[in-house]
Amino acid sequence: MARISVERAHGLGKEAAREKADKLAQKLCDQYGLEPQWSGDTLNLRRPGVKGAVHVSEDSIRVDVELGLMMSAMSSMIKAEIEKGLDKALV
Repeated sequence: MARISVERAHGLGKEAAREKADKLAQKLCDQYGLEPQWSGDTLNLRRPGVKGAVHVSEDSIRVDVELGLMMSAMSSMIKAEIEKGLDKALV
């Protein structure tokens, strides 16, 4: 099992960051078939073999992902995609 954690600071404020997190999550959902669900300021993402969360705060966004055995082989590629997507979303 692989774990990925990526955090980025932002100056957008919580509401704008939530909108950005929504857009990033939609991209991840389209690419990897994840199902998003908001719980407070955390966007939970799930699919078989993958469990993740996007935590939104006033000044940062953190993405935590837990990959099952089959998806662990792709962890470096998935992490790079998350980093790229997060960096692009927070511009």
